[in-house]
Amino acid sequence: MASQRSQPEVNTPQSSRFTDRIKRSLSSILTKFHAGYFRISLSLGGQALLWKTLIGPTHDKSTLRHLVHKFHPTAFLVLWSFALFILILLSLLYILRCLFYFKMVKAEFLHHVGVNYLFAPWISWLLLLQSAPFATPKTTSYYVLWWFFAVPVVALDVKIYGQWFTKGKKFLSTVANPTSQISVIGNLVGALAAASMGWKESAVCLFSLGMVHYLVLLVTLYQRFSGSDRIPAMLRPVFFLFFAAPSVASLAWESITGAFDIASKMLFFLSLFLFISLVMYINRKILHIKILSCSNELVSIVDLS
Repeated sequence: MASQRSQPEVNTPQSSRFTDRIKRSLSSILTKFHAGYFRISLSLGGQALLWKTLIGPTHDKSTLRHLVHKFHPTAFLVLWSFALFILILLSLLYILRCLFYFKMVKAEFLHHVGVNYLFAPWISWLLLLQSAPFATPKTTSYYVLWWFFAVPVVALDVKIYGQWFTKGKKFLSTVANPTSQISVIGNLVGALAAASMGWKESAVCLFSLGMVHYLVLLVTLYQRFSGSDRIPAMLRPVFFLFFAAPSVASLAWESITGAFDIASKMLFFLSLFLFISLVMYINRKILHIKILSCSNELVSIVDLS
């Protein structure tokens, strides 16, 4: 009897320590988590949409498309399911962050880089909606989900684009950075989804809104105004958004017009040019680093001799 009475007294501190440990680990995860992690779901959603396009029905009889069609549809289903799981997990974590650390979310909303990543969750959901193996356009569920994911994109557009025009400290010339192109991609992905449903006017509206601001943003980033390069070193890969925006615009315009016309080709070649420019810039940087390291080694050898 005595041993049975003492057992709960021993287990209670252990269970409380285990609970405290879980709370501390969860708190640590939520404090370090931010909207930038939705880059993972963004890339997975893009891959899922790409694979659905490649394995879909087509009149193209090229060798590449014929080879891709040999892949079993199960591979695409696994990729889409994995992307959905990651996006749900990230969304749940961010909802918990909003509930328990709202001040951090507010600070992220007011940051010139962090606010752009708030588009990423909605873009990811739109990409997964378009690549869903079971959902087809022109259905009620598709319409409802499109509205649910597209309205936050437009609301964030009003917030960001409005402050570019009105707030002195938030002028585009002072806050522009490569992540600002995520807002443009959000409009273009929304236009792509709207065009697939047959909503031409909504697609043209979102497309024109995104492209006008993309042109202004591209000129601003090219001129390198003060603040245009204020971006953390860990986020340098976002420079590849330079060719992501025109490539998505090419797909969106093709969906709107129903043909890969001159405008779509112009946007495609623009994205190809920007991609080559970035690759050449990276190779030049790597070559410069190698030359510096070799010269330092030669200097050290000369000093030793």
